[in-house]
Amino acid sequence: MNSIKFFKESLKNIRTIGTLTRSSKFLCQKMISFIDFSKARLIVELGAGDGVITQYILKEMHPDARLMSFEVNEKFCKVLRKIYDPRLIIVEDSAENLKAHLEKNNFQKIDFVISALPIVVLPEETGINIINRCKENLAEGGLYIQVNYSLFAKNLYEDIFGNVDLNFEPRNVPPAFVFVSQKRNQT
Repeated sequence: MNSIKFFKESLKNIRTIGTLTRSSKFLCQKMISFIDFSKARLIVELGAGDGVITQYILKEMHPDARLMSFEVNEKFCKVLRKIYDPRLIIVEDSAENLKAHLEKNNFQKIDFVISALPIVVLPEETGINIINRCKENLAEGGLYIQVNYSLFAKNLYEDIFGNVDLNFEPRNVPPAFVFVSQKRNQT
């Protein structure tokens, strides 16, 4: 999908897409830089959009790894289905139903979550539920990686995970923050 088509779709669905522009190569590279691809066997992507970050992940993934990409926008799902990679599982559903899709595909735990979901514009309860589902299903030491365009939601990740590593990518339009939270032992 080109940038103009993405922009038009974003205008129609800003509450579920959360941005008017595609992620730049700089933001994509920043987001995936936190993934240890030598160890990752299950990566979950939230808000896959038209697959710009998806393709960066697939390029680096181990041949035995799987990428489960969630997207609720039907047009974006059609674009995602044109990515022919047997490691990619496209889920046209809300990430609130993460556990059911993990069970359906016989997955136990997630190694990394990479999210472009517009958490700050989703209903508060929905956003909290999605982040909690991710934390519950992350392996110990697993990372939740979230792009945001403000620091507004930083406390939400600190409250849920107990930690947030804050990163900034100024070469994206708009400039973006990448929050990285690790699932740690609760004892």
